[in-house]
Amino acid sequence: MNFEKTTEKESYYNDLEKMSIREVITNINTEDKSVPLAVEKALPQIETLIEQTVSKLKTGGRIFYVGAGTSGRLGILDASECPPTFGVSHDLVIGLIAGGDTAIRKAVEFAEDSSEQCWNDLKAHNISKKDIVIGIAASGTTPYVLHGLKECNENSITTGCIVCNSNSPISNTAKYPIEVIVGPEFVTGSSRMKAGTAQKLVLNMITTTTMIQLGKVKGNKMVDMQLSNQKLVNRGMLMLMDELNISKTEAKQLLEKYGNVRNVLKQDKYGRN
Repeated sequence: MNFEKTTEKESYYNDLEKMSIREVITNINTEDKSVPLAVEKALPQIETLIEQTVSKLKTGGRIFYVGAGTSGRLGILDASECPPTFGVSHDLVIGLIAGGDTAIRKAVEFAEDSSEQCWNDLKAHNISKKDIVIGIAASGTTPYVLHGLKECNENSITTGCIVCNSNSPISNTAKYPIEVIVGPEFVTGSSRMKAGTAQKLVLNMITTTTMIQLGKVKGNKMVDMQLSNQKLVNRGMLMLMDELNISKTEAKQLLEKYGNVRNVLKQDKYGRN
């Protein structure tokens, strides 16, 4: 199969430094508009990977995201938002980045070029056949991700990926690849832009759809969210006020008594005397 790094192709725009601020942001916005359309074309692949993900989590498995640079950070971001949003444990969705936690804030030179570190990182979390590992790499070539997925395949661990080039080594390695072809970046090769946006959109779909399938949403509400700040407490009270037609004071009392929205809704007569 032919493999071309469209993410590295020359930008459609030139002389960026000569553009006004309005011209720059207008052109960036023009390019950004193409990203959801590229994601739309990949919906069948996204659906297939989510089906596998749901199946794994329903039988006690976990999601692992592995990536480097922007891709790795996006995986960590998505993983870190699952516990407060859906009330799941911190070890249900795990993000791993080449170079370790230091690389979340500061680039670690050559970490992404390791052919062994990803598998070592996964083994440190006692990876097993019950889990699913999703590699995130705009280029589709990152060694950290590629070799990690190969090791997973050899150990009968389900693999998927999110890449932004067709027929890449990583998409040809993953059992359930997602290819979102966004084309050249506004700044040539700056894959934190359109490619990063595409990856974030797909990650949103994976975890949100999976959590809905696991029963973590009721109607359209995050009934299992952790009430970890006043904004979320207020949101929980509003959910109960709307669902049960009760006062703000009563909603607050019920949340304090039962801990979250779902627990209140599970009670006989909603826990009220």
